[in-house]
Amino acid sequence: MEVCGVDSEGKEFNSAKEMWREEIGEEGDETKKTQWYRDGVSYWEGVEASVDGVLGGYGHVNDADIIGSEVFLKTLLQERLVNGGTNQHLVALDCGSGVGRITKNLLIRYFNEVDLVEPVAQFLDAARKNLASTASETHKATNFFCVPLQEFTPADQRYDVIWVQWCIGHLTDGDFVSFFNRAKGCLKPGGFFVVKENLAKQGFVLDKEDRSITRSDPYFKQLFRRCGLHLYQTKDQKGLPKELFAVKMYALTVDTPPKVHRTRSKTSSNRPQIIK
Repeated sequence: MEVCGVDSEGKEFNSAKEMWREEIGEEGDETKKTQWYRDGVSYWEGVEASVDGVLGGYGHVNDADIIGSEVFLKTLLQERLVNGGTNQHLVALDCGSGVGRITKNLLIRYFNEVDLVEPVAQFLDAARKNLASTASETHKATNFFCVPLQEFTPADQRYDVIWVQWCIGHLTDGDFVSFFNRAKGCLKPGGFFVVKENLAKQGFVLDKEDRSITRSDPYFKQLFRRCGLHLYQTKDQKGLPKELFAVKMYALTVDTPPKVHRTRSKTSSNRPQIIK
């Protein structure tokens, strides 16, 4: 499926292939691709290591975001894990963890261990400090990996949940697929992915400043199919400012689910402001 899109400067593309060819060159051109990733990390290295910083000045959306995520997560744990995970040692991976916002406010309350992976060193240092006060013997952040997702390989069958939020837009389509293919073997039986991302109204929107792409729902689903993942459940995030992109949560499994649950909401108009 070909998808057309636009960049943050208003340039239109007839297809994602055309856009990627311009941004990272022909297949095998590692120089341009390396520069794409370097520029993205450089952008975030210039951002304050705080919740407001990683949320692009929209720190006030944190509460609504966490509430929506928690409702989604609780349902999934009940449906996917034996006895909802009660009396089990649960482990999560927080991808693109930033300053540990999601781990601190959500994951560490439901999982005995949380590993964080983040390419920006100053964010990961802040995450260590932010999570130090919340650690206990039974609920703690265990590993802090300063590695970009396109280079990261999680440990085999370690995780009950791999949480990917506001970060996968920095990966090219090829590296998106490669990451999930590597990560599939890192889930325990019954484990699942949660992908929570901004949605373009149609096609895609390329942000030239931070080197990221906001994909549409059909674009995401196309990539999920390429990864061999099954869509278990989806939910639209509520309560975010209308000027921002719509945000959707996807629960994905490696096994075939019996059914797919969907909820509907009005999507906001497409705008190039992107939060992480």
